[in-house]
Amino acid sequence: MKKLKDVIKKYFPAVSVVFFAIAIICVIVNVISIFSVRFAEFFNNSVAAFFRFLLAEITNIFPFSLAEILIILSPLIIAAIFYLFHRSFKKGKTATLRFFAVLISSVTLFYSLFVLTFACGYRGLTLDRKLGLERNEISAEDLETTLNIIIEELNKCVADTEYSSDNFSVMPYSFRNLSDKLNEAYKTFAENHSFITTLKTNVKPVLLSEPMTYTHISGVYTFFTGEANVNTNYPDFVIPYTMAHEMAHQRGIAREDEANFIAFLVCIQSDDNYIRYSGYIGVFEYLLNALWRADRDKYNEIIKTVSPEILKEEIAYSDFFEKYDDNIVADISQNVNNSYLVSQGQTEGTKSYGLVVDLTVAYYLYG
Repeated sequence: MKKLKDVIKKYFPAVSVVFFAIAIICVIVNVISIFSVRFAEFFNNSVAAFFRFLLAEITNIFPFSLAEILIILSPLIIAAIFYLFHRSFKKGKTATLRFFAVLISSVTLFYSLFVLTFACGYRGLTLDRKLGLERNEISAEDLETTLNIIIEELNKCVADTEYSSDNFSVMPYSFRNLSDKLNEAYKTFAENHSFITTLKTNVKPVLLSEPMTYTHISGVYTFFTGEANVNTNYPDFVIPYTMAHEMAHQRGIAREDEANFIAFLVCIQSDDNYIRYSGYIGVFEYLLNALWRADRDKYNEIIKTVSPEILKEEIAYSDFFEKYDDNIVADISQNVNNSYLVSQGQTEGTKSYGLVVDLTVAYYLYG
């Protein structure tokens, strides 16, 4: 035993020992969460909520996305790692092994942060059970009925929405003001939904939003910095719903379809017209696509009831997205995202985004 302690002391710096110990604990936590929904739910709403809050509070001091800066600086970070390896190698075997111990333990820290902040959210109770919704088989008639409700509310929003000459709606305040408004909306929503963590965060605009659009990613929650990041290159009407989606992740809603639906609920319950507009139009697109696949005749009839301003905006969005639509970066991004979702138990992969339709229909027809 003494010999083992001597070996550890010689080749493993104290920080590496700590990081490896945390990683082992996190492996145990992750395994238990896979087999116990109750444990996963408890951990996500308590321990993970604390770490999400802590990281968000720390990174709130930066007006930019710390995660994005780290990614931009990654070539320099990699170069620094090679330099430190070269310097350690020149010092001999002991220094080299200590270098690798620090490097590998630092990598495990990302895994540990994932478990401590986000992983258990994939294993806890599903959102329909938390909200008391009854999910059933969905018919074309169900889609049509739900769409009629959504379209009626969406058309109401049009009257107080300004449109530019290029047919896009205009968000009547800044990105920062939107972040503040959605923080307030989440605060109100959390008062009646205990599974939503209450915190105030500054959502981060992505500096490289134009290049990011080629990946077809409109926003991302970075668990290792606790930041909700939004691609600001997208048209205005996409941004509030996207922001609410990433804020849902930040508050412990891990599954994509559930984050979409929570974003929808938070947006439509807001007292701000444009946020409601964005929420309704976000789910409107999911339902309309589902009806198009289910019943073309009903689709052709219901599209006639949609305000012309909304249809023009959808056409303008299609034209905007054409240059980003088909590229290898998007294919790679889609495959990586799909693999990640499947690895976290979402066996439908990126198709799980469409399950927001089930939740919306259940909310309006069976809730």
